[in-house]
Amino acid sequence: MPRVLVIDDEVSISESLEMFLSEKGYAVETAASAGAGREAFARFAPDVVILDIRLPDGTGFEVLDWLKATDLPPKVIMITAFHDMEKVITSMKSGAFDYIHKPLDADEIEAAVEKAVRAIEAERAAPSSPKPQDTTLEDVIIGKSKAILNVFKIMGVLCQNDATALIHGETGTGKELIARVIHKNSKNHTEPFITLDCSAVVETLLESELFGHEKGAFTGATHTKIGQIELAGKGTLFLDEIGELPLGLQGKLLGFLERREYLRVGGQYPQRSQCRILAATHRDLNQMVQEGQFRRDLYFRLNVITLSVPPLRDRLEDIPDLSQHFLNIIRRSMHKDDLRLQDSATVALMGDHWVGNVRELKNVITAAAIRSRSNVILKEDIEAVLALHQTPSTTHADAPDLSHLEHQHILRVLRSVGWNRTHAARILGISLPTLRSKIRKFGIDPSES
Repeated sequence: MPRVLVIDDEVSISESLEMFLSEKGYAVETAASAGAGREAFARFAPDVVILDIRLPDGTGFEVLDWLKATDLPPKVIMITAFHDMEKVITSMKSGAFDYIHKPLDADEIEAAVEKAVRAIEAERAAPSSPKPQDTTLEDVIIGKSKAILNVFKIMGVLCQNDATALIHGETGTGKELIARVIHKNSKNHTEPFITLDCSAVVETLLESELFGHEKGAFTGATHTKIGQIELAGKGTLFLDEIGELPLGLQGKLLGFLERREYLRVGGQYPQRSQCRILAATHRDLNQMVQEGQFRRDLYFRLNVITLSVPPLRDRLEDIPDLSQHFLNIIRRSMHKDDLRLQDSATVALMGDHWVGNVRELKNVITAAAIRSRSNVILKEDIEAVLALHQTPSTTHADAPDLSHLEHQHILRVLRSVGWNRTHAARILGISLPTLRSKIRKFGIDPSES
């Protein structure tokens, strides 16, 4: 039976909480002062402490600090009659699990205590994770799925040479990271890795950013500027969102790729560079060529080797490993060495469609870690963040074929778990009979793999 200690000098509140929580199945003790609260804690060993901020012999903040320093610190829910922003911030910063204003609402108290107990149970059930030893955690690509292993193979080939390559994939799939890893494992890994986002620079300045300019080349050019190609030296220039490059500049980039020479804006003497070009895009360059928006000759020159990065929804089986990887990074940045992810939270992550791909997954786990008041990120923490990431419903006229989307989602999950229907049903959050019914409804069969 979970144990709750109430420390409050208002007898009416202590008695009401004791009666209410006892009826809900909790073992409850009360104390009317900080000193009595410490004595009761030592004797009663509560899981949860409901703690008033103002006490006759001290402050709730002092008791909170004392409780957090004990061998088995409880989850502490601070309560106060004073609506003070500073007190709320101080409480949460000091490690309180929750903060509730008086007059107390029974449902709010019950929900807070229940969540605290769930967090404690999750912490006890989840094994502690070892500290990551790798100091370059962010410069790796995580995954064991067939889709990502195919990417690794092509990356391995590109690491052996200086060939120009085009990396294609949806936003958030990790195209820049792939380019960075290729560079890191190439023979010129000691040379610079330079990134230029073609969509982030205004068109009139893009040529200067890429090739540089001479002093006096245009109004405001008070000094010679070194371009990104020159800065890259013998290393790698990563051109992100190459599809946004203006047509006029596409021709100049093609000239550089063919001759390894270029002119700074306003320059008269050719400059040379041996930097490698890795380009990336989320757009269909072939379609842009057909529409006259991208030069065909540049497309073929960039497309010596194409590396297609799969969206996260096509490699759901990588989510547990990716989640653990991001947790390792978050632990280091938040100085929370024992931060863990509840198993059911991982299942919830595997059930999402991930429009924003790996980047969105990292953001969701980071946000959930910040929201969590426990060492274990709960399923409800993940679900709360996922709800915030949902896009507004489309209008009826623009709505997608939901049956088709459901069909495809179920098929992806089944593939990711090797057609283990029990496992797939758990990921999808439906019963096994319901999954069988949907398989029959959509005519899904292993031959679709």
